[in-house]
Amino acid sequence: MGEKSSGQASMVRDLTSGSVTRQILIFAMPLFVANALQAIYNLVDMVVVGQVMGGTGMSAVSIGGDVLHLLTFLAMGFSSAGQVIISQYVGARKHHMISKMIGTMFTFLFTISIIMSIGCYLFRYQILNVLNTPAESYSYTLDYMVICILGLVFIYGYNIVSAILRGMGDSRRPFIFIAIAAVINTVLDIFFVAGCHMGVAGAALATVIGQGVSFLISLIYLYKKRDEFGFDFRRGSFRISGDVLRPLLVLGIPMAIQSAAINISKIVLTAWINAEGVVYSALAGIYNKSALMMGVVSNSFTTAGSSMTGQSIGAQKYDRVPKILKVVLSIGLGISAVASVALFCFPDAICAMFTSDAQVLEKASFVVMPVILNFFGCATRTGAFSLINGSGNSKLNLLVALIDGMIGRIGLAALFGFALNWRSIGFWYGDAVAGFAPILIGTIFFLSGKWKKGVQ
Repeated sequence: MGEKSSGQASMVRDLTSGSVTRQILIFAMPLFVANALQAIYNLVDMVVVGQVMGGTGMSAVSIGGDVLHLLTFLAMGFSSAGQVIISQYVGARKHHMISKMIGTMFTFLFTISIIMSIGCYLFRYQILNVLNTPAESYSYTLDYMVICILGLVFIYGYNIVSAILRGMGDSRRPFIFIAIAAVINTVLDIFFVAGCHMGVAGAALATVIGQGVSFLISLIYLYKKRDEFGFDFRRGSFRISGDVLRPLLVLGIPMAIQSAAINISKIVLTAWINAEGVVYSALAGIYNKSALMMGVVSNSFTTAGSSMTGQSIGAQKYDRVPKILKVVLSIGLGISAVASVALFCFPDAICAMFTSDAQVLEKASFVVMPVILNFFGCATRTGAFSLINGSGNSKLNLLVALIDGMIGRIGLAALFGFALNWRSIGFWYGDAVAGFAPILIGTIFFLSGKWKKGVQ
């Protein structure tokens, strides 16, 4: 095992001791606020465009946003894997491996982001055609997607830096970086869309600029603290190291597949819904953005729970893990209950926040119950993924990816939407019900005790 330098000691936060509830809240709250800000600045695009341009603009932002989320599946999968591995290195005191992981993640993921950007641009028309993009919003969607593609490298870069910091127990600074992006995006959204009348292209440009500034600031911070991280930023330090690339691939590929499977299923559902017309395409935006807001809670406490679980398993403090899972699950369910009551009691007011388009608002009640069901699915996934991701079990991640993402969401959506002829409403219900699959798998995994083995 490598020795821990004094610099590294100041950066690493021990999550294996002390009150579980207190540790989770302290670690998760900056993540929650950061993810909330990230969701809000994604939401701002739709709200501003929806109020200025109506359902056509909402449709463009919704479809373009779905494509962008699909393109980030590798960033989400491999950065989450890197975070878990770093947290286990921290727990096992293998600090000499952290520097290798940092350099490997930068080179590997930046290369992927460039390849993804070029590929998506070359096939941009084919992508929109496969999605059954409504003719009324086609040109707007194309503008939004192409501009966001240019900023893909910034999204990947931010995820890399955040994974490094969170794996070492620091959730506060990622919050600061994303807060900067949220403020910039919100101000520029209003300026470009409402002030300069740039429409959907202005919303996309605001997003890219916000993400770019956020990443550059986070990178500057990492460089200034390079001695404390044990990473010197020299050219040779960015060499891909085989001994850390292998565990990154072993864990990252299933996590990436998991992320891709969910996003691909949403793309399939988007294509089915878009065939119903621009109004239902706009409603899909309301469903997705509402689900995204609850995903903020799930992702925040899952990240906190995964890091704490990873460190606890690395330190062989197995009795701490059930306490972690109980706390994150309880918090998730509590927040879901409050949000569900608010949506059920005030559906019209909440949906009107997205748009003033009368045709869209007339049918907005269709998405209320699927959204509420999705809220509780998100809450249960918090406990499941805290254990699955924190343990680093690659095989189980792959299983969840296939069942939750592909078989469950697409299968149930097809059953409800086509077989039962519920159409768009059935697609949303299928997506929501499939979200409960991870808790079933996670419960079996927990009872088996195999999570104690660490990265597999």
